[in-house]
Amino acid sequence: MPLDPFLAEKSRLLDGLNWEDAQADPEAMARFMEYFSDPGEWSMPDVSVEDRTVPGPHGEVPVRIYTPRHEPRRALLWLHGGGFTGGNLEMPEAHVVSAELAARAEALVVSVDYRLAADGTRYPVPVDDAHAAWLWLAETVRPQSVPVGLGGASAGAALALSTAIRLRDQDEPRPDALLLAYPFVHFPTPALDDETAAGMRDLPSLLRFTTESIEGMVRNYVGRLTDLPAAAMPGAASLDGLPSTGIVLAEFDDLRPSGDLLARQLEESGVPVRTYLAAGMPHGHLNRGPSLKEVDRSLDFFVSTLSG
Repeated sequence: MPLDPFLAEKSRLLDGLNWEDAQADPEAMARFMEYFSDPGEWSMPDVSVEDRTVPGPHGEVPVRIYTPRHEPRRALLWLHGGGFTGGNLEMPEAHVVSAELAARAEALVVSVDYRLAADGTRYPVPVDDAHAAWLWLAETVRPQSVPVGLGGASAGAALALSTAIRLRDQDEPRPDALLLAYPFVHFPTPALDDETAAGMRDLPSLLRFTTESIEGMVRNYVGRLTDLPAAAMPGAASLDGLPSTGIVLAEFDDLRPSGDLLARQLEESGVPVRTYLAAGMPHGHLNRGPSLKEVDRSLDFFVSTLSG
């Protein structure tokens, strides 16, 4: 199908814009914010929220804990995206997703404010933070014997997968499920199929990932483009023995081939895997609220993955 009609109408607001314009020009920022307005206003579900820190090898790691009204039946560690260099606990991909999953799945959700790849910070520091937060959560919920999932979006999905691989290799408590939204886990990233590439040709540049921007994310995260550690871009690692995995893919996403390939790799490795294709959506659609139908459906897909 074509780009979602609601987003297609709004995409004209992004014509001719780049990230530098949006940050420096108030008029450009207003256009950018209007693009990200949703069909309906989001309201916080009935969950409580607590900010705290947990110990990690590089210092304290900030986390935000979402607790449902009733006794949690499961738990989830969640990692936002942002190209390894951006994002925080306030962005919808962290806050809205965590609150919604806490309410819908009756889950204790811990959103992690991992250290970003900036100012000299590189791999494996963000993975170390995610690993530390996971061990803290696993220890916290172990007495309740509830299933615990691990997930993330885009770069956060890469961190979640890297963490799961490390837990397996170090024989530490493992997640019961992986929840990965539009994962970026391969470099070089596989090419789009011809039909999808044609459908994306007229999208504004702000909705696209170029070869240069993908290389820039990897170079900033790892420090180089060659001899990459397998666990940094974990699509190159052994995937045997990982838990059941649910992958949300965005239809109009230059990084979608990475998620497609990961699903095939997991299946080949004997890992139970399901995918959901968010029709008409660009990369990062979980940075919108569930009034957009494909966001709502993506969240429900993750609930079913977490619930087993």
